[in-house]
Amino acid sequence: MNKKLIAWILLFSCNLMWSLQFTGIKLIQDQIGPYFTVWGPMLLSIFMLFPFVIKDYKQYQRKLKDFNIFIPLVILGAFPSQVLMTFGTRYSLASNAAILVLALPILTTVLAYLILKERMNRVKWLCFGLAIIGVILCSVNDIRQMDFSSRYALGNLLIFLALVGNAYYNVGCKKIAHRFSGMEMVFYTYVVMVILLTPFVIYYESDVFARIPHFTLDTWIGFLGTLTFFHNFLSMVLFFIALKQLEATDVAISNYLITFFGVPIAAIWLGEKLGAQAIAGGVLVLISLIILTIAETISQPKLKNT
Repeated sequence: MNKKLIAWILLFSCNLMWSLQFTGIKLIQDQIGPYFTVWGPMLLSIFMLFPFVIKDYKQYQRKLKDFNIFIPLVILGAFPSQVLMTFGTRYSLASNAAILVLALPILTTVLAYLILKERMNRVKWLCFGLAIIGVILCSVNDIRQMDFSSRYALGNLLIFLALVGNAYYNVGCKKIAHRFSGMEMVFYTYVVMVILLTPFVIYYESDVFARIPHFTLDTWIGFLGTLTFFHNFLSMVLFFIALKQLEATDVAISNYLITFFGVPIAAIWLGEKLGAQAIAGGVLVLISLIILTIAETISQPKLKNT
């Protein structure tokens, strides 16, 4: 079978697994707190990913100081991204989270302009504005009520802030991509995340360990299945295999699938229903992404055959 076709199948599967995060959080929220929701799957994933990074560790003769760069990346990026996404999804809908995640590429583009000084043209600013309007539309009912204690409005805000953290992490990883492999960046990010989250888990949610024998089937499916095995481990392994055969633009376009998988999964599995404003907001963000992708593709110079 053609290698590129296999890569596309793998990438398709990765986006399906990533879209399971939102439903997985909802499945376990009754028995597992938000900190353990992030900490537990990442801890287990560290052991699963270890065989994949040990080769690079030996080959490049890594030292402890080499990993210091991941501390600010995690504190300012991955930590708020994971924790706020977990809190936000608990207070909002899994389908809302799936729609709001469409704003991530736009936010990444803006932060790349601010941090890496990458060029920000009119099209990118237009897309950013459309994405922000789309995000607001997803919370329009709560905004209209002027109820700042509203669960969904708070949840959507936390999800958006999580996406800002995710965008910062993506930009930071881009800056150090020449020093570490993608698998290494995921592994060491997980290590720092687990170290940072351990005090929160012990202080706020230590009682969860006593509840493990009483986990329901839904909790085990969400914890071990969707969040640990699929979202944090298998998807990342398959992603970096696929990345060797595909262009970055292909990967960016494929990320649209997260929303289109995530929304129906939440509707079928959790019985969630979206309002007209949320659908309109998602469509607006999607349009902004399509415009950005087309503009980026056209602006990229074609490589000449040598």
